[in-house]
Amino acid sequence: MGGDQQIGALITEKKIDMLIFFWDPLEAQPHDPDIKALLRLAAVWNIPIASNLASAEFLINSSLFNSAYQRKVPDYEHYLLQRA
Repeated sequence: MGGDQQIGALITEKKIDMLIFFWDPLEAQPHDPDIKALLRLAAVWNIPIASNLASAEFLINSSLFNSAYQRKVPDYEHYLLQRA
C-alpha cells in the first residue's frame, strides 16, 4: 500500500539512519520496481541496509549502533552538472 515509498521519503528527509528490509529472493515480487527504488535511495543516501538476518545482526551488534555516527552523504550536485 505504498509503504516502501513512504520509507523512501523518510530517507530523503534524513529521518532514517538504517534500513532493515527482509524479502524473499526466491519469490517473485509484484512490486519489484518499488523495492529496487527503495534500495537505490538507501544506497544514494548512504544508509546501511540489511536484507537478511546475518546482515541485520551485524548492524545491530556493531559498536556504532549505540553511538553517534556522522553519515557521509555524497554531494551529487557536481555529478548532475557533469551530466547536463
